[in-house]
Amino acid sequence: MSTHLACVVFDADQPRGLAGFWAELLGWTVLLDTAERVDVAASDAAGCEVGLSFRPAGAAKAGKNRLHLDVCSRTARHQREQVERALALGARRIDLGQGAVPWTVLADPEGNEFCVLEPREQYAGTGALAAIVVDAVDPPRLSEFWSRAVGWPVAHRDPALVGLRSATDLGSWLEFVRSDDASGRRGRLHLDLEVWSGCAEELTRLRSAGATPVDGADPAAVVLADPEANEFRVLRPAADHLGA
Repeated sequence: MSTHLACVVFDADQPRGLAGFWAELLGWTVLLDTAERVDVAASDAAGCEVGLSFRPAGAAKAGKNRLHLDVCSRTARHQREQVERALALGARRIDLGQGAVPWTVLADPEGNEFCVLEPREQYAGTGALAAIVVDAVDPPRLSEFWSRAVGWPVAHRDPALVGLRSATDLGSWLEFVRSDDASGRRGRLHLDLEVWSGCAEELTRLRSAGATPVDGADPAAVVLADPEANEFRVLRPAADHLGA
């Protein structure tokens, strides 16, 4: 399979500033810093297969994102330290109606929601980023599409949440959690997939799995939507769009 999950992309008002927040919080490294994008990733290549990329936003944030990140903690003390660290870096506490839960809900400096989780055995080997979480009307159906799209098998399933994990058991989970108001929400975060070879064949495969085309003018990527209308990009191999 030549398609893999490359990164979570943030549309940002200040890409460099927001990338710095997340790099500091996760203990990751800035790998690329240009006017068009800032990329960060785990310092240890074995720590996470998926990076974060920050691009200039075309519109203001409106409403809750459909995709958010969960930050890991190892102990109750470590969870408190992670929350305090996030707040010191510019995060703030927010109330999304979560009630009394063991995790802490925060927003980053540009209002993107994220959670600092209490210690959970499930995330013991993930590194700093425990999970990439997608709100879904139908988690089993949506997780089936993404399992086929990126080749990650289902590793956890309950009535309200389905989790995928890379076959390498490295890095974060990709989770789909039931949310009755997920339909119609988009937000500032999306996923980018990377194709190493056979781009046309991979696009056909993704469409047969349930993706639909979305108009886009980026010569380096094809924009698609998953079965619940979450837009994502498939990055073309460089040879497909350079030096024609």
